Amino acid sequence: MVKTLLVCLLLFSFSYGDETEKIDKKDLLTQKIKSLLDTEVFVRDKAYIDIIFSQKEDYFTNDGRVDSVKVIQTLKENGILNLFFKKPCEVNISFKTEGTPLFFVKIMSDTLRNIGYYRYVTEESTLKNSEFTWKINLTSEYAADPLILSKELNKSGCKIVDVIRETATNWTYIIDMKNARLNTKVLEEDVELKLKRSLYSYWLDVSKIQKLKITSSYRNNWYPYIAYYDKSLNLLRVIKRDVKRRRITLDMKENTHYLKISDIYTLKNIKDALVLTPIGSREESIEKPIQE
Repeated sequence: MVKTLLVCLLLFSFSYGDETEKIDKKDLLTQKIKSLLDTEVFVRDKAYIDIIFSQKEDYFTNDGRVDSVKVIQTLKENGILNLFFKKPCEVNISFKTEGTPLFFVKIMSDTLRNIGYYRYVTEESTLKNSEFTWKINLTSEYAADPLILSKELNKSGCKIVDVIRETATNWTYIIDMKNARLNTKVLEEDVELKLKRSLYSYWLDVSKIQKLKITSSYRNNWYPYIAYYDKSLNLLRVIKRDVKRRRITLDMKENTHYLKISDIYTLKNIKDALVLTPIGSREESIEKPIQE
């Protein structure tokens, strides 16, 4: 009799636990959807929302979090979430992460530029208990599209953990950058590369090569500015030449992972392509500086 009672209690506790988990997940998903919409929109479309989000398990990650990006995608595809304004508005966006601040700002700056955001102002940048926050302000006819932002960040090994909508013009993104890397060309031994004329400095992944020969055409007036960075984008050293150069050979020492190539005066000096010739290979895992 006692054994039978214990078994029944145990089965009931499992059943109750499963039911509680379902209720908790339903509440979590509902609260996230509600937070992404204006109150009147949520109330108006509540019945429709319940239908399109009936498969609740599809909107949770493996670690039990609500997949904010997927939720936003569904809301957009069903015409419930509108990111456009009636007229240009001041938009405030905060990006939060636990990565290296300089590396994070570089990745985010490149990402924003790639999706068409060029004119923005940094409002604040803070580092507190290993959490770094970068706040920007811009004027736009629409809020930053989380789906487009997510796809672009994926190219740099980053992913959006959560999206928080405080108001229609105030958004916060929590970014995971554990696998972060610059979305740039990786140089390979003996694979020549031509850098076309650009308004921006050239960034390259040189983690696989030992040396790099750079050749500049006669039409260029190139005064080299070259910066070496490690994997976390810490500056290792800088080369500046106040003399026009036609060619230069660089050694990838001091665990150099990234290279920035520019001009000490203006990139307008580079009218034709710079030709890059990688020399020698090295393993990415090598930690010691390569000896000359």
